[in-house]
Amino acid sequence: MAAPAAKQEGFYDCRDAWARTIEELAENDPRIVAVVNDSVGSSKLGGFQKKFPDRLINVGIAEQNMVGVGAGLANGGRIPFVSAASCFLTGRALEQVKADIAYAGFNVKLVGQSSGVAYGELGPTHHSIEDFAWLRPLSNITMVVPADSWETAEAVKWAAAHEGPVYIRLSRMPVPDLSVEDRKFQPGKAELVRKGSDVTIIACGTMVHLAVQAAVELEAEGISARILNMATITPLDEAAISAAASETGAIVTVEEANIHGGLGGAVAEHTSANLPVPIERMGFPGFVPTGSVEWLFDHFGLTAAGIARSARKAIGRKRG
Repeated sequence: MAAPAAKQEGFYDCRDAWARTIEELAENDPRIVAVVNDSVGSSKLGGFQKKFPDRLINVGIAEQNMVGVGAGLANGGRIPFVSAASCFLTGRALEQVKADIAYAGFNVKLVGQSSGVAYGELGPTHHSIEDFAWLRPLSNITMVVPADSWETAEAVKWAAAHEGPVYIRLSRMPVPDLSVEDRKFQPGKAELVRKGSDVTIIACGTMVHLAVQAAVELEAEGISARILNMATITPLDEAAISAAASETGAIVTVEEANIHGGLGGAVAEHTSANLPVPIERMGFPGFVPTGSVEWLFDHFGLTAAGIARSARKAIGRKRG
């Protein structure tokens, strides 16, 4: 597997928060178990395995079986966290996710690791940029995309207590914790990271801190950008989107995913039917080439400068 991006000071791997939190939860709830596909290391579950060797099931490279085992454990009263690389969890095992988890409504927590283009040089087979589009129609699966380590821990805690299927999408790329006062994780509610009146940037996951940097750049030009952290794709905070459309008149969506059927698609669906405004969707247009994460982000404009550029374009369309 490709090595994770080098960690910068003040940046944190959200997988550490996930691993720490599931261990803490398991200490107090014997129903919590982990199911993996030969991914103990990449899921950072080595500590969990040492503490609870009889509560970690490694099915090997058999993702369809892995999801089925998770469904069976849930049917038996356990709370399974099924953890694997997102590209295989949501791609190879999609039929089992649909039939065994979503259709059955089982209490399974799917944890997609190393999502987006985190595997970089391993290329399109290991990129996970279609998962939003694949899972959004399975609308009873709560889809969570944490923006930082704090939100990751809160999402895992919430998922353990929630009765029903959940998909938590994690990256392996370090990100900084957001600076937001009085934070509270609320599925279905966008987090207001920064107030603004000229344009709204709606981002999720690894893109949120870049959106904040873009807002700082725009502020220097006299442009006021609202930043929304849309941590749950399903259910979507339609009220926050409507407010953004009516109050700022232009929207930019940013996701480390395919723009077709993901966050941008969901926002566009809602606004086009209710309050049409100029929207610039940022992400990947389809299969992306092999390359480092840094190169891919730069090539497709998923940088602070690129986001600021899209914000100016959206504002220009509003005025035009």
